[in-house]
Amino acid sequence: MNWGVPLSLMGLLLRSGMGRELLVSGAMAALVNGAGLLLLLGWAPLRRSIPHGGLQLGAVVGNTGYFGIPVAGALLPPASLGHSISYDLVGTLITWSVGPLLVQGLAFDARRALAVLWGSPACKGLAIALLLHLSPWGAELGRLLWWPSQLLLLALSVVGMRLGVSLRQGVSLAPGEAWPLGGAVAFKLLAMPLLMVALTRLIPLPLAVQDAVVLQAAAPTAVSALLLAEAAGRDADRTAHLVLATTLLALVTVPLWWRLLAHLPAG
Repeated sequence: MNWGVPLSLMGLLLRSGMGRELLVSGAMAALVNGAGLLLLLGWAPLRRSIPHGGLQLGAVVGNTGYFGIPVAGALLPPASLGHSISYDLVGTLITWSVGPLLVQGLAFDARRALAVLWGSPACKGLAIALLLHLSPWGAELGRLLWWPSQLLLLALSVVGMRLGVSLRQGVSLAPGEAWPLGGAVAFKLLAMPLLMVALTRLIPLPLAVQDAVVLQAAAPTAVSALLLAEAAGRDADRTAHLVLATTLLALVTVPLWWRLLAHLPAG
């Protein structure tokens, strides 16, 4: 997780390119993730429906690296891969900066957020990839690291094993917890991609960008939300069930969003 993920992201970034056009998909990730958090924290009915910090974080941040990037590689043309990676990097940076504070119920602290952010796997991969991209060997290293970078797919097994341990150690949710969990599932798999679809219809973007960012927004809850909840000692059981439910349901909802995109007029 600490070194394999940065290595994989580095290979994917170098191969797909690090042009300025990738900033667009990163900006879309920041806008939609920020809007989702603002809705959950600022709109009283939603805040009462999903009151737990772990569920709030899990309802917004997606498993864009271990789930979203493989989906993009399978369903979308190669031109969309770089945009999927860019979305994942920005989403991961948001998760590791705002996430710990949200889960722990703390006020935002820029110094604490930067410290957590600097230690995140995505930040390591991005920093190394930028250095290599600026070197004379960036293109050659991208070709050499392309196949090793596919080991990112093996991280899915790590996610599954970690989730299994959490669920075995946890307890069943009380009947009263079903509503907040269901609300978080619906927000992650329906509201987040719908927000992105609406945004891509307001902002004219190339089709490769539109498809990439919508499918990334439709990704299930990030396992990092569970890791942060466990580290904080709060909401771990709820978040583990959210990761499990959204991951299973995303096997159906993500292909449906993909089919829907094929029939929607371009923005």
